[in-house]
Amino acid sequence: MTAITSIKIQTSRLRTHVLVSGPQDGVPVLFIHGNCSSARFFEQTMAALPAGFRAIAADLRGYGDSEPAPIDATRGLRDFSDDLAALLQSAELGLKGRVHVVGWSVGGGVAMQLAIDHPELVGKLVLEAPMAPYGFGGTKGTSGEPCFADFAGSGGGTANPDFARRLKARDASEESATSPRKVMNDFYFKPPFRVEKEREEFFLAEVLKMVVDDAHYPGDTTTSANWPGVAPGTRGVNNALAPKYVNLSGFAKIPPKHDVLWIRGDGDQIVSDTSLFDFGFLGKLGAIPGWPGDDVYPAQPMVAQTRAVLDAYKANGGSYREEVLPNVGHSPHIEAHDTFVAEIVRFFG
Repeated sequence: MTAITSIKIQTSRLRTHVLVSGPQDGVPVLFIHGNCSSARFFEQTMAALPAGFRAIAADLRGYGDSEPAPIDATRGLRDFSDDLAALLQSAELGLKGRVHVVGWSVGGGVAMQLAIDHPELVGKLVLEAPMAPYGFGGTKGTSGEPCFADFAGSGGGTANPDFARRLKARDASEESATSPRKVMNDFYFKPPFRVEKEREEFFLAEVLKMVVDDAHYPGDTTTSANWPGVAPGTRGVNNALAPKYVNLSGFAKIPPKHDVLWIRGDGDQIVSDTSLFDFGFLGKLGAIPGWPGDDVYPAQPMVAQTRAVLDAYKANGGSYREEVLPNVGHSPHIEAHDTFVAEIVRFFG
């Protein structure tokens, strides 16, 4: 898209691929992508912002065209958030003051971690279909209590091995339910929604740039004596999402200076209280044998966990608004583009 410039910026942490648009002195907005995607998923959103905004979108390490530095999962999301903090303070971007942040999916968690650790850099926050504050898998209840002490059911071992194999092989087919193209169309969006063919190929090419190994996606694996038999390792992104290492409940206690817009689709199958990627819910459906039952391992209430943390933030003087878009899946900025842009522009003022 001609209004967007692609650059690479060397920070103290890594060489980051960045998309920028808008005037140098515009109101800065940082877009953070999620797992199995890249900054280019935000190009249409960036191009649609009115004059006066400066949009910035970066590929996280291991994604898109950024340097594939390894991911230390024991730091939770901090490898990503610290990378972005270094980027925002780079002389090449030349930013002054706070930056508004839009975080999608895992990017929503990264945005919250950025606000927790670097509050002086962050203005308003848009959490778009954000991951739960207690990570992905292995917890129950709105306070994120672990189902088992070793956080079984989360981490690198939860990724579908055939999906990971197809990613590594750069499989562009649609021959299997685990083909990246099929997964994107079935779960990033709410069927029958589908982007136009040329754009689909563009998105898929970005997904297939992901680094697939133990240090990136999905990460290393550890076996567990507890159901479903896997627990978090120490490397890679899916382990970084494990509740053993990530806990964003501290967002509720930061200075209440970051107004929050939480925007999500009512048809999201990825981040949901009945997520089709959560072992607890899959076990209840009978898709994974040996499920120990609701008392031991219920479905993770991802949406309810997010709402509980944001309610606590509000009780401490913060502000948030929840916007639920009808007939939309996991990607409101793509599926309901015009509505999404209008919402964030109004929110940023």
